[in-house]
Amino acid sequence: MRIKQSVERIPGGMMLVPLLLGALLHTLLPNLPTFFGSFTEGLFKGALPFIALNIFCLGTSIDFRVTPKILKKGGALIISKVGVAALAGLIAGKFIGDGMVMGGLSVLAIIVAMNDTNGGMYISLMNQFGKKEEIGATTIMALETGPFITMVTLGIAGISVFPWPYLVGAILPLLLGMIVGNLDSDIRSMFSKGNAMLIPFIGFALGSGIDLSKVYQAGLTGIVLGVLVVVVTGAACVIADKLTGGNGVAGIAAATTAGNAAAVPAVIAAANPKYAAVAPSATVVIASCVIVTAILVPILTAWWAKRVGRAEKKDNDDQVQVKFST
Repeated sequence: MRIKQSVERIPGGMMLVPLLLGALLHTLLPNLPTFFGSFTEGLFKGALPFIALNIFCLGTSIDFRVTPKILKKGGALIISKVGVAALAGLIAGKFIGDGMVMGGLSVLAIIVAMNDTNGGMYISLMNQFGKKEEIGATTIMALETGPFITMVTLGIAGISVFPWPYLVGAILPLLLGMIVGNLDSDIRSMFSKGNAMLIPFIGFALGSGIDLSKVYQAGLTGIVLGVLVVVVTGAACVIADKLTGGNGVAGIAAATTAGNAAAVPAVIAAANPKYAAVAPSATVVIASCVIVTAILVPILTAWWAKRVGRAEKKDNDDQVQVKFST
């Protein structure tokens, strides 16, 4: 049986399929974890430790030795996404506040959906349509992963303040991973593979806190929000890409929501209890965003790459003609 290949055909499937399985079990058999207890119960309720390990493993894959071009490109894309997310959160906060509106939309869901780029999809698209420095920008954009950037964005938007130990604690696993990964290539080789391995466990543990009978509207909201993520963050990233010498392809490729972004609301709620009520619906909204952006962005990236490719070819042909005529 080719279970892994079948799951990976679904956008964000390694996160979303286990999440759906966990939610289904929680909805139909809510007492199952406590019935078995022990390590089995730990699989249902171990989201935060799994997330911490995932962030550490990701950190080990980040190389300190990045070129200025990579730093410039990745930094521009991150700043544009975070800036747009903060602005959207600030505007939404005026109308929604700390709660949520019908359909499960919350400021937390909006900011998380816009903050975190699907690094796997970005690097896949850049390998096909991008340049070397655009591929390498993934190293910088990996810093978006986890709750730290969301906490910072909530602070920038003036929506929430987190004590400094929480902010340090949110990024510490990533920093530790980066340090040991750069000190020892064998450690990098061993732990960097764990990043992908932990994703299904995170998805299952998160799904185990979701009641499907209460979240169908949140899924529909996620579809709308997913389209807005592509349009709004895509426009900002295209501008940032062009300002740093690109043609906009990398900007569109960055306009996604990462599959592991669905893990962020639970961490934020653990750090600040006022988000506990909206975290489950935010998780489902973000999961829908993952699917929507994963479908739309590759199509738009390929279309834009083809369009700018024709334009660049025409410019080159015109330059050749001018050269021969002179």
